[in-house]
Amino acid sequence: MRFIHTADIHLDSPLTGLSAYQDAPTELLRTATRDAFENLVSEAVSERIDFLVIAGDLYDGSWKDFNTGIFFASQMGRLKLAGIPVYLLLGNHDADNEMTKKLVLPDNVHKFSSAKTETFRIPELRVALHGRSFKEAATTDNLALTYPAPVQGWLNIGVLHTALEGNAAHANYAPCSMAELEARGYQYWALGHVHEQRIWKGASTIAFPGNLQGRHIRETGPRGALMVTTAGTDVEAVEPIYVDVLRWQALRVDVAESSTLDDVVRAVGRALAQLVENADSDHPLAVRVTLTGACAAHGELFGLESQLRAEILAQAAALGPERVWIEKVRVQTTPHDAAEVVAARADAVADLQELLLKADGDAAFLQSLQEDLMQMIGRLPHEVIVAVPQLEEIRAGRLKSLVQTTAPSLLAHIAKAG
Repeated sequence: MRFIHTADIHLDSPLTGLSAYQDAPTELLRTATRDAFENLVSEAVSERIDFLVIAGDLYDGSWKDFNTGIFFASQMGRLKLAGIPVYLLLGNHDADNEMTKKLVLPDNVHKFSSAKTETFRIPELRVALHGRSFKEAATTDNLALTYPAPVQGWLNIGVLHTALEGNAAHANYAPCSMAELEARGYQYWALGHVHEQRIWKGASTIAFPGNLQGRHIRETGPRGALMVTTAGTDVEAVEPIYVDVLRWQALRVDVAESSTLDDVVRAVGRALAQLVENADSDHPLAVRVTLTGACAAHGELFGLESQLRAEILAQAAALGPERVWIEKVRVQTTPHDAAEVVAARADAVADLQELLLKADGDAAFLQSLQEDLMQMIGRLPHEVIVAVPQLEEIRAGRLKSLVQTTAPSLLAHIAKAG
C-alpha cells in the first residue's frame, strides 16, 4: 500500500524577492504553487497511490479569491476520477480562510473536524487516519493529547499540524513532543507546519514533508512531498518526491583575489556558471549572491551596489534568461588593508580613520549625523523605511553600529579613489 503525505501547499501564495528583476518570468512566478500542486496530483494519478494526506495549510491565510478554491476542487476532481481519496486537515492558515468554510469539495475529500479529533477508516486497506483540524489560527493547545488509541491490527496514521518540540523557526502552534507522538502507538505521523523535510524513524515514523514550492530565499533547494510505502502495519519506506517548478539558491562567492569591480563580476559569472553546471535538474534558479572575503576591490564596491547588481544580472542573462535570475546581491566583503596598515600611511586617510574610530563615542557627532540623515529619511516612502532595518535604527537614534560598520568601507572607498 502506498500513500502520499503532503503539507504547506499555500496555494497562490506569491513568490517574493524577484519583483525588481524586470525580465523575471512573471507567469511562472504567479502560478508556481499551482503548478507544483498540479505536478503532485499528476504523480499521484500516474503512481496509482491508495490515498493522499494533506497535513494543513492548503491555502494561504484569509483570502477570499474563490478562483484558488475552484482550482483546488478541479484537482480533487482529477483524483476522484482516478479513485484516489483525500484526507484533508486544516492548519493555521486554513483556519483563517473563507474557502475552507464555504467551498463544497468533491466527495472523495474527507476533511478532519476542528471540534474534536476524528478518525477515518479505510476497511479494505485496514488503515485508520486520526486527525484534528485547527478551529482558530493561533491554536496553541497540545492537540496530540486528544488523539485516540490506535485501532489494533490496523495501520494507524496520525495527521497533525504542529511546531513539534517548539520549532524555533515557526510559530509555536499545537506544540507537542516526539515522545508524546510515539506514546499514541501509531505507526506513522503525517505532520505539517514546518517547511523543511524531516523524517524520524523510531517507535513511530514521524515526518514533515516540507512545502511543495519554495517561495523565498529562506526556502532553498528542492521541494516536494513524501511517498510512503507500507506492508500490513509496517512502514517500509518514506521517500521524497520533488514537484517544484523553481528553486531558490544562496550562492556565496569569495572575491578575496579580486582587485577591481570587473574582477568581482567575472568571479561571480564563473560561480554562476558552476552552479548551473552542477545543478541536479533543469529547474529555473532564483539566486541570492553574497560576496565575501577581504579584497582590494572592497573600496570600489562601496556605494556601487546598483551598478554591481546590473553587472551580475548581465552575467546571469548570459547563462540563459529562463535559467537563472538574481534575487539579490549582498556585499559582505571587508577591506584588504587592516586598520594598522591604514594608520601607517600618515596621510589624510589615516587621519580620517582616527576620527572615525572615535566617532561612535562622540555624542555631539552622532546627534549631528542623525539630524542630517533624518532630512533624507523624511523624504522616503514609509514602505522603504520599514523594509530597510538601518533606517529604523537611525530614526531611533541608534547610530553607533551604523558608524562602526560603515567606517571601514568608507575608508577603503576613499583610499581606492586615491
